Amino acid sequence: MGLNTNDRSIAGFTMAGHSLVHWFETSIPIFLVVWLAEFDVSVALLGIIVALGYAPFGLGALPGGILADRYGTKRLILLCLLGMSGSFIILALASIADSIYAIAVGLILWGIAASIYHPAGLALISTGVDERGTVFAWHGIAGNVGIALGPFVAATLLIFLEWQYVAAVLAVPGILAALYGLQADFDPTAAVEADVDAGPDEELSLADLVSNSRTLFASAFAVVFAIVTFEGLFYRGMLTYLPEILHGLPVMDGVSIGAGFDGIQPADYIYVGLLVVGMAGQYAGGKLTNRLAAERGLMGIFVVLAVLALMFVPVTSLGLAPLLALCGVIGFFLFAIQPFYQEAVAVHTPADTRGLSYGYTYLGEFGFGSASIALGGFVLGSFQLMAFFAMLSVFALIGAALSFGLFVRINGGYGATEDVSA
Repeated sequence: MGLNTNDRSIAGFTMAGHSLVHWFETSIPIFLVVWLAEFDVSVALLGIIVALGYAPFGLGALPGGILADRYGTKRLILLCLLGMSGSFIILALASIADSIYAIAVGLILWGIAASIYHPAGLALISTGVDERGTVFAWHGIAGNVGIALGPFVAATLLIFLEWQYVAAVLAVPGILAALYGLQADFDPTAAVEADVDAGPDEELSLADLVSNSRTLFASAFAVVFAIVTFEGLFYRGMLTYLPEILHGLPVMDGVSIGAGFDGIQPADYIYVGLLVVGMAGQYAGGKLTNRLAAERGLMGIFVVLAVLALMFVPVTSLGLAPLLALCGVIGFFLFAIQPFYQEAVAVHTPADTRGLSYGYTYLGEFGFGSASIALGGFVLGSFQLMAFFAMLSVFALIGAALSFGLFVRINGGYGATEDVSA
């Protein structure tokens, strides 16, 4: 990666953490079908139970960021890894209790543990890494690897093992990553000015948190938070409904994988391919943050995403090949934007409140951004498909307008490439 020793150590530790958060996250839906057969419960009840597990993943980001500032990022990431692994062991033991409510406990504990990672991991990168853009890129790629491998490994293991043993096996990488993290040696504040105290602050009080929050939202971070929220609305809406949309397209009729692959839907592979292309987007976006101001990158990519959303329905009438190409381009830019908003947070927030800053960031991304799931369901159920993609395009255009506003504000004050973290 061309990084110094400290950067490499932090990169390895955070890449392991990021991939495993999404490894666990995306394996959970694979268990749904098995649990419906195993336990005498309705789809509605099981849906509520799974939702209770996913809810803390977004809502817990802010408390996770506060804890990262208070107790240190490394300690919180280790707690996250052990907590997620322990939660999946509880899921495995739920078969002994033969209770769907034991599964509910395991999922809720997983959501609480997983919520810690993003604010802690990104805060660690922002304060400890010199080549921030490069590590953001590799960090994002690791997350995409986890997104792709989690359901693939879970589904493959379920062919050979009972679901409780699969849950236990999936917990093993998290334990190994925690053991690796315990012996990882790095300086978590190496990239911060010497006169700035960005380490753990165990004296942090409620009054300090309120004061720090007011300071953040009285600065350029308020605009960054809004930008991230609209990115989250686009991201969640697109990734939640795209598989279902692809399944229902006339262009997919008659397309098959081949003999011997009954039950495998080509649309699912298009979706996985989009995620794989997203790895290239993560890398390209991360490298570009070293050369291009975050505000400019955000503006440009939001405009591209808005155009791509509007192109989706017309392209579906052109045939399978254009649709594949469009999905690949969407995947590239959907993930290329993430290093830019992560960099924007790092540039426009003080180093000693970086955990709190990323906590708010992922509250916007995963918490408020999830509102597009409800909005998307309403629009898809009430209007034509074009209305759904028009809604996503509006989210992207608002993000572009906010990015332009941030660019104007920065150029009217301090320089666009100046890091104000000190």
